[in-house]
Amino acid sequence: MSKGVPRCRVVPLSNHQVSFQIERNEILRWNHGLDYPRPCFFPVIAPSGAYLTRMGHPGAPNHDHHQSVWFAHHKVLGIDFWGNTSGATIRQQQWLAYEDADDGCRMAVVLNWLDGHDPTALMRQEMLCEVRPIGNEGEYTIELQSVFLPLADMLELQQTNFGILAVRVAREISGYFGGGALTNSEGAKGEKQIFGKAARWVDYSGVTDSNKQQIEGIAYFDHPANPGQPTGWHVREDGWMCASPTMNASLITTNSTPLVLRYLLYIHSGPADAKRFNQIAEAFSTSKPMVIQKCPAPHIEHQIHRPD
Repeated sequence: MSKGVPRCRVVPLSNHQVSFQIERNEILRWNHGLDYPRPCFFPVIAPSGAYLTRMGHPGAPNHDHHQSVWFAHHKVLGIDFWGNTSGATIRQQQWLAYEDADDGCRMAVVLNWLDGHDPTALMRQEMLCEVRPIGNEGEYTIELQSVFLPLADMLELQQTNFGILAVRVAREISGYFGGGALTNSEGAKGEKQIFGKAARWVDYSGVTDSNKQQIEGIAYFDHPANPGQPTGWHVREDGWMCASPTMNASLITTNSTPLVLRYLLYIHSGPADAKRFNQIAEAFSTSKPMVIQKCPAPHIEHQIHRPD
């Protein structure tokens, strides 16, 4: 725990929101109120101050379930947790830890997946988020780690392209609406070459200023220890990307062997830089997962620990 004013902070706000800040500047916000069927991160702010994600599709009003950066899945025991019409919801049950530090800030929360008919949750998601600044140019990473625990002995997440962590980018950096570039770690470009293919990372980058001089984007990394490898990517030229661990087969999570998924988002300036992205992918692939544990210090119930 850092005392004083660390460089990176997690700041709870009113209206069920949490602000992630670097040097007092907000770069990310977590929203867990009841306005939508599930929580989400919005906005995701570029080094220039531009928004890199959006709420909803730019041209399709039936895609309001696209919520910037969010967790969802189309078929959990056949129940639709992806769209907004089934009555199924994902609700934050409680927060476990907020941590501030000079090298990064962290949050741990518990999310319940509810089918809309039974008040007892089908599944408990323990989600950890770590934001770390990179260099002095305003770039940063968002690591998202989740443990999915069924309330029964086991639970099936059925085969589908739609899930589990999705990113809806801003209109101006999407391929169709803004002329942005969609690339992956294998050197492929565009929806047709990337959709369904395995990759270490996928990047969406585009112009974010009216003078057409500033390019920024989001690189999305799939951890190689995630189940469902090789993971297929669900990407669209209209502006979204999703590593789909259930694209080719269902996944089973159990109490004894719960499903664990780790992803990393890199918020960057400039166009896609494969050399830089591969370095980040390598560091991410060898990093240890975060752990929530009881804290022995007074006044703090839980802490987030990353084993050496």
